[in-house]
Amino acid sequence: MIDRRFRQAGGEGVETTVNGGRLVCDPSGIVFSPEFGLLIVSDLHLEKGAAFARRGMMLPPYDTAATLALLDAALARYAPTHVVALGDSFHDRHGAALMPAPFRERLAGLVAGRRWTWISGNHDPEPPAGLSGEVAEEIALGPWLLRHEPSPHARAGEIAGHLHPVARVSGRGRSVRGACFATDGSRMVMPSFGVTTGGLNVLDRAFDGLFARERAKALVIGTTRIYPIPFGALSA
Repeated sequence: MIDRRFRQAGGEGVETTVNGGRLVCDPSGIVFSPEFGLLIVSDLHLEKGAAFARRGMMLPPYDTAATLALLDAALARYAPTHVVALGDSFHDRHGAALMPAPFRERLAGLVAGRRWTWISGNHDPEPPAGLSGEVAEEIALGPWLLRHEPSPHARAGEIAGHLHPVARVSGRGRSVRGACFATDGSRMVMPSFGVTTGGLNVLDRAFDGLFARERAKALVIGTTRIYPIPFGALSA
């Protein structure tokens, strides 16, 4: 899984528009606005392994290091002046305070020297302890409104996370499942960036009403590129 994520991160991005604003969807799982120098990332879920360990459930302990390495590479690729992290940046409210010093120092180095906005998520509703950057429930930038959970009603320009969208494509007797950017051109739900996060099929009823179905498509992250596929061609 980790090797696949790093291979994907070297693939080609694809341009799309959300509420008239141009964005580059990158196969690492971020979106970038060249006009605003803005990089958006969602659901890092840093320190997930440590959070599970505190509850007596063991996960491989490499999630934070791998997620930070992927984020570092995305920042180097696009050199944004402003980063917005769309919530659930840490897997629980203790993650930032208990993060080991080497990881904290690496993250602090990524935050330094640019504007950084932490959007509050359901896993991390409080400001991240000991880290710089501004904190907001949501933030309006250009044609977009950036927040953690998608609004249940139509909201043009909204870019959110939380649902961890994935899409399944079936054909010729086989099925392929991958993380995706879900959009109808009016709004977008971003994939989760953390390396050990799961995903929810975009055809699940949790996505009902979020998109105009006739325009909705999944920008599915493949091994070397992103594939735009209409919702109507996807499998549950």
